[in-house]
This record gives sequence, C-alpha cells and structure tokens, in this order.
Amino acid sequence: MKLPVSSRDTKGLLIRDHVYNTLKNNIMELKLEPGRLISEKEVIEMLQVSKTPIREALVLLAQEDLIETVPQKGTYISLIDLGLVEEARFVRETMEREIVRRACQDLKTEQIMQLQHLHSLQELCVEEKNYERFFELDEEFHRTIIVGCGKTHTWSMLEQMNVHYNRVRILRLADDEDWRLILEQHQGIIQAIRDKDPDRAEKIMGEHLSRVRFEKEELKNKYPTYFK
Repeated sequence: MKLPVSSRDTKGLLIRDHVYNTLKNNIMELKLEPGRLISEKEVIEMLQVSKTPIREALVLLAQEDLIETVPQKGTYISLIDLGLVEEARFVRETMEREIVRRACQDLKTEQIMQLQHLHSLQELCVEEKNYERFFELDEEFHRTIIVGCGKTHTWSMLEQMNVHYNRVRILRLADDEDWRLILEQHQGIIQAIRDKDPDRAEKIMGEHLSRVRFEKEELKNKYPTYFK
C-alpha cells in the first residue's frame, strides 16, 4: 500500500526531500501513528524509491526526534514527549502574548484583513471536517501575526521547537471535530487587534494557547500508547 502524500509536498524537490516531507507530514498528521514500527523495506514499497534517499530522510527525521531506532528491534515513530510539549507551549505562550500586544499597534490593515480571510477559510474546514487544512490555516494565522510584527526569526525558532507540541494539537483536532472555541478565540484576537486593545488581545491569546495544558492530559488518557 502506498503512503498518502500530503498536499503540502512541492514538485521539483530532491528525492530525499520528497521522502522526508512525505514521511514527516504523515507522522505529524497521525497517518503514521506514534510507536509504530517502520522499516526501510516498507518505505521503499510505499514510495517506490531507493534505499539511499530513504536513509538520508530517516536521519533528518531522527534529528527532529520524530523517529528513533532501538538496537535489535528496529525503527519506530517516536512517542509524543509531553515534557517537550509543555516546554514549547510555555515558550510560545510567553512570546505570543507579548507579540499580540505589539500587533495591536504594528499590524497594517491588509494584514488584519488576511487574518480575517484565514478565519473564513477555517470556517469552511469546519464544514468539511478537514483537520489537516484547519491546522495549516491555524499555523498561518499565528505566523501572520508574528511575522507581521517583524519577528520572522522568532517564528522560525518556534517552528523548530513545536514538533511534539504540534502533534498534540493535530491529535486534538482529529479526535474532536468541535473546533468552534478555536474560531471564537481567533475572531476575538482579530477584533482586539482591530480595536487596538492590547490587554484584551493578550488575555484571549493566553487563553487560546493555554488550552493545550488541559487537552494533553485528556488525550494521554484516551491514547496512552501515543505518549512517553
């Protein structure tokens, strides 16, 4: 059976990058679930490529802590590390609460309109029950605020930290299709920025990002084999 290729893949990449992107996207989207054994032979059959780019891609995934090799047992999709989830949540919440305050002064009208457009697209994802696209738009929503405030390197740093954190977020979206609270909070953030109200923007952003603290325990109880 061939592995499903995410829409996030880009044409023209090196074979290694194609393998890496396909495996990473499917790990993040839980099509390759945490704790699952995965072998070179299986990936060759899935993607119809040779061993060399697969081995190179697996090295990259191991560096991101998305796979791990156990001697005499094999290579597994890494379990979700709740310690790393909490650390990423703490850093992201701390930074984004401050950045959204700046956004109330720094974001231009067209950037606020972009946030509203992303919100509208997320509403369509709710109707279609498309959690993969909903998550992509959620990331773009936060990126627009952060980069719009001139913090491009901050966003890059958060992306590097957020691997395990994002796996929990995606698991939550896949597990529960009631995403209305997320939409309400996004709309509240947009309105606070539009009204130039930093206190309200920070409050809503804090509530929005702190939800993972409670959700991760519920998910751990429901999917105990997915977590360290």
